[in-house]
Amino acid sequence: MRLSGRFFAAALVGALLTGSLSAYAHTPQERLSRGVIAVRASDSSVYVGWRLFKTDPRDLAFNVYRASDGGRPVLLNTEPLKATTDFVDQTASPTQSNQYFVRPVWRGLVGLRSASFTLPANGAVQPFLEIPLQIPEGGTTPAGEAYTYTANDVSVGDLDGDGELEYVLKWDPTNAKDNSQNGYTGNVYLDAYELDGRRLWRIDLGRNIRAGAHYTQFIVYDLDGDGKAEVAVKTSDGTVSGTGQIIGDAAADWRNTAGRILEGPEFLTLFNGRTGAILATTDYVPGRGNVADWGDNYGNRVDRFLAGVAYLDGHRPSLIMARGYYTRTVIVAWDWRKDRLTQRWVFDAPNGTPYAGQGHHALSIADVDNDSKQEIVYGAMVVDDNGVGKHTTGFGHGDALHVSDFDPARPGQEIFTIQERVDAQGAYLRNADTGEVYWAKPTAAGRTEGPGRGLAADLDPRYPGAEYWVGGGGIPGLFNNAGEVIFPTAPPSCNFAVWWDADPLRELLNSNTIDKWNYADGTATRLLTATGAISNNGTKATPALSGDLYGDWREEVVWRSDDNRFLRIYTTTIPATNRLYTFLQDAQYRVALAWQNVAYNQPPHPSFYVGEGMTPPPR
Repeated sequence: MRLSGRFFAAALVGALLTGSLSAYAHTPQERLSRGVIAVRASDSSVYVGWRLFKTDPRDLAFNVYRASDGGRPVLLNTEPLKATTDFVDQTASPTQSNQYFVRPVWRGLVGLRSASFTLPANGAVQPFLEIPLQIPEGGTTPAGEAYTYTANDVSVGDLDGDGELEYVLKWDPTNAKDNSQNGYTGNVYLDAYELDGRRLWRIDLGRNIRAGAHYTQFIVYDLDGDGKAEVAVKTSDGTVSGTGQIIGDAAADWRNTAGRILEGPEFLTLFNGRTGAILATTDYVPGRGNVADWGDNYGNRVDRFLAGVAYLDGHRPSLIMARGYYTRTVIVAWDWRKDRLTQRWVFDAPNGTPYAGQGHHALSIADVDNDSKQEIVYGAMVVDDNGVGKHTTGFGHGDALHVSDFDPARPGQEIFTIQERVDAQGAYLRNADTGEVYWAKPTAAGRTEGPGRGLAADLDPRYPGAEYWVGGGGIPGLFNNAGEVIFPTAPPSCNFAVWWDADPLRELLNSNTIDKWNYADGTATRLLTATGAISNNGTKATPALSGDLYGDWREEVVWRSDDNRFLRIYTTTIPATNRLYTFLQDAQYRVALAWQNVAYNQPPHPSFYVGEGMTPPPR
């Protein structure tokens, strides 16, 4: 026992001091770097942040170093930093190129240096990084309509196995359509970029994949555990890979005169994240079959797709691809193992059955029953890790969905959602495991539709857990975990939430702004206006991506520049007062970044409660 203990201790010390400690079970197996980031906070200061790992000892500290113009590194802190994983450098010369890195310090031992982040000389004072983009050339539809391209949703993953995140960007044509609309659209492209702007590849989904929020869900994730993320997306005849391979018949054109694609083959393709080459292509399941079986006969509801990633066995990720949510619903779990794409299970809820018609415009993935295996939260229903229905409220379709431990006083996680039909359950909170409804708010009489937005976040430290509010449906006010009105009017936006300032309360993210809600008087204070940046998806006004991408545990926001020439990654420069391990190592949060681009984008939530009075996150 003593011998094995010595070997374990030696391995632990060596691993944590090099930053190479493997993640525990039920933790995403990404080989992350420390994620050092540096931005100019003022003319005379630089904000530096880095990651804490789930596996780091609680007493691990850090040293921060700066090397100016490639010179000898200088230690910036007087004592190893234990309280936070950020630092404000007040001594950097803005006229020099400054390279920042950190070293872990544990009980007197100083570890190896992290990967470095270089801040160029004479850079602007700005809280963001920029990735230059290559805009696709526009075109003309068969109806003679010209279109150009706008940068749209983004997903991230380590595509080349270097421990750093790369960015996969969807380019939407300006004539992208909602499923309810007729008309031709231009092709959809997927690009992969390094942080320095180097483009790794471009995939052309081709004329037989229609452009719009409900058609082109793309998943970026390391599905086989080899340290390199793959890219999964629905394809068809004429899709061109990042290496020029063509799927199916390049000459086929399955578009009808309404611009819809209701015939022809449908495929699911897995691409190599580093090269964009095809790894596997199979038939998309389910096929469209009889279009009318999905709720209409003109092609609206048949093409409602959702996608995600779930740790169904508690250890390895599976790809989730789905079709339909208004009537018939089919969810399929796929495994990518040893260069083979295989089905794990198919969940099929035909029309007229209890699980039909319960899907939302988004999904969530969460371990709702605390068995270390994740379930698919599909709106008003939950499908267990084995592909069997777990519960359904029967309340039907809605637009927004949030899952986390919003109420730490109740065991397990909660689901907050809204529904479209006018009923007593316009907005409701339920037990994520059993489906028990804790409280519900009715849509106001005389309304033709329920709320269009709903959000859950801890905004008010006077009440334990999260608060809840909606947009539309005639349901006013801000609610606590008991469903009580704690403020008569809702916060000014009901879109995304983001951890941005120094406290554990969440801030409001809407369009290209971040606001702090003032719980005492119900006003909002502007923390950031991303001038020169713009949101996506029309009135949805969502970012390209938001999440804990770099630096400490607080979140970054990715917007496109208003001329589509850059992706801008905004980070807070507010000095932290605490530290948490990176949310990228919480499986629920990590897979939320993978499905965030799906349909009506929703913000990510971790599996544990983050807010006023929180306990340390589980390790």
